[in-house]
Amino acid sequence: MSSTEWAHAALQSFDAVVQSTEGFRGRAGQRSMAEQVAQAFSTAELGKPEDEDTQPVRAIAVIQAGTGVGKSLAYCAPAIALALARGTRVLISTATVALQEQLVNKDLPALAAQLPQPFKFALAKGRGRYVCKLKLERLAGTGEAHGEADDDLFPEEAAAARPQHETEARIQFYSGMARALAHGAWDGDRDTLDTPPEPEVWSPVAAEGASCTGKHCPVFSQCTYYDKRKELVGAQVIVANHDLLLSSLGARMLPELDNCLLVLDEAHHLPATALDQFACSMDLSRLTWIDRLASRGLRIGQLVEVGDVADIPRHASALRQGLQDLARLVMDLYGEALRHPPRGWGSGAGRTRVPDARMPSRVRVPGGVLPEALVEPLGQLAHHAAGFLECLRAISKALRAEMRDKPDEARRLSALYAQIGMLAPRLEAVHATAQLLLQDAPEGAVPAAKWFTLEVDGDFIVVKAHASPILPGATLRQHLWGAVRGAVLTSATLTSCGNFDFFMRESGLYGDDAATTLEVPSPFDYAAQGTLIAAETHADPKNAQAFTAEMVDALMGDLAQVAYGALVLFTSREQLRQAVDALPTAMRPLVLVQTALPRTQLLARHRERVAAGQPSIIFGMQSFGEGLDLPGRLCESVFITKLPFAPPDDPVGEARAEWLRAVGRDPFSELVVPATAIRLAQWAGRAIRTEEDQAHVYCYDRRLTRTHYGQRLLKGLPPFTLVQRSAA
Repeated sequence: MSSTEWAHAALQSFDAVVQSTEGFRGRAGQRSMAEQVAQAFSTAELGKPEDEDTQPVRAIAVIQAGTGVGKSLAYCAPAIALALARGTRVLISTATVALQEQLVNKDLPALAAQLPQPFKFALAKGRGRYVCKLKLERLAGTGEAHGEADDDLFPEEAAAARPQHETEARIQFYSGMARALAHGAWDGDRDTLDTPPEPEVWSPVAAEGASCTGKHCPVFSQCTYYDKRKELVGAQVIVANHDLLLSSLGARMLPELDNCLLVLDEAHHLPATALDQFACSMDLSRLTWIDRLASRGLRIGQLVEVGDVADIPRHASALRQGLQDLARLVMDLYGEALRHPPRGWGSGAGRTRVPDARMPSRVRVPGGVLPEALVEPLGQLAHHAAGFLECLRAISKALRAEMRDKPDEARRLSALYAQIGMLAPRLEAVHATAQLLLQDAPEGAVPAAKWFTLEVDGDFIVVKAHASPILPGATLRQHLWGAVRGAVLTSATLTSCGNFDFFMRESGLYGDDAATTLEVPSPFDYAAQGTLIAAETHADPKNAQAFTAEMVDALMGDLAQVAYGALVLFTSREQLRQAVDALPTAMRPLVLVQTALPRTQLLARHRERVAAGQPSIIFGMQSFGEGLDLPGRLCESVFITKLPFAPPDDPVGEARAEWLRAVGRDPFSELVVPATAIRLAQWAGRAIRTEEDQAHVYCYDRRLTRTHYGQRLLKGLPPFTLVQRSAA
């Protein structure tokens, strides 16, 4: 079939699903989106090109689909029909668990019942979400070599440094998990535990790649992770998330990107995910793992007769000394700023954040140019980390060969492999961080962000070094887009201030000839259904104390009018705390505070109250401003206490702003305003969720209507009826 015939057939499949869905109304915007999806996925040339001298055709559709368009059906139906026709697969990546669950539990089963050709779908999670049975048995005291397992009970330090009762409690917890797994009461997925454990409790038993021997493992046939992998192999549609997509590039865990149809939903999160994925850090203070890794490497290397292990003590000793020396040098250079951070938000070069007992203090390296005193120690660190890693690779290779040759000893050998694999990622982190810290940007090139932090963890004072790329677009161009042939990126908020330019730059697609854009408006009549009330304070929002006091006073008066469901969104914990403290006695029982209850429990209680005809008001932070679907009476009013500018102390954002200023560009206009526009549109988007909803959106920040950039922000909001009044 030609690409035109494929696109036509895919659209026919979409139309058939719409027509056969009882009570479903066809929407012009949804079909327009389906056409764009079909066009992109039928045009893209997949697989190995017949002529290696010609570049295969790429097609990337960037589609903003307003709330109510029905975007999941608009991309699922044509994409799946095309994948089945072309003999390939669809990979759908999302940013949130909520959308993954909606796709796997609702949208895809419904579509499978309606499409004439059957297809299978599966949810892909990172291997770290599943338990390693071998490691669990060892730490629970039921597996081989469990006598040494205590050292791995606590990720950051040896168990000997912990009170005995904590060690016993941790072993008991793992024993309970092992029993539940053995008796079929638990499937080995962290997310299905009644109370998912904290990361530091989970990581020692997680099925991480560094400690996995795959088919050589004696419990391979009972492995939860590999059971799930089998489901993926037989599925034509795979649902993953952006983190997994980027972390598994080149790992052959997900379908090859040059031979599948890729959908990125909630695509506005992709740039931030990319920066997180390629950032790195190393602990300069808690170093007991080095001796443990060296001891294990020596012992196991000698067992499997690896000659390279003779270098391990030298590398380990130099590494430990190097990290200690680096910590001292960092404190010599930056100790005053780290111990006594200045008050006031630090948006300038090298400034630190406001003191906060919950957060580490931080100092950034201006311009990404390391002080000369740090260059040689970091070079030595990178050298010895690389040498140590080479030794470990030789041991791992020998262990795998032994497993292959001596299958009867697989359990013992796999346990030895896991002992090294549990600690090796820390060594890899030291190597990666040292290399990125040492990376010099040629004149005019973009530097990396580099910073150091100081925090208190119990009795430990912990110094860490961090580094990150600062341009997500460049990172995505380098690592993702070169491998992709056909993709659709979609979200309700891809335009910013009325155009796609900001997102296209952030995502690395600006100037890419393969990329097209389409804006599909919401079918809602926002002017009739919603009112944006700009309740302006006298106080300048930049004067936090005076503004918050006046805003909270106005908010209390407006909340008194709430009849059913309402959502109040705060930009800081301090703002939230002051509002909670100001609640009148009669209003306190009506308010559910995000920081006081688990999200699921809070939302369930909110729904119960509204269903009973009672007022219910949610006080939430930024995470409640997105992905929250509260239609009808559940959310008749949204209160935006202040424009949601990103905190001005993010080291990556600071470094990027500094670079932009250095090359004569304006970071506020180029970065801050467009990013805030997307966030504000998400927050305001909590108000109208269906064609029947009626809602009010309140904003107490006068900058929305009184500044030039406020007018840009308004352009990015749904066309509500605007009402201006004094906050008082």
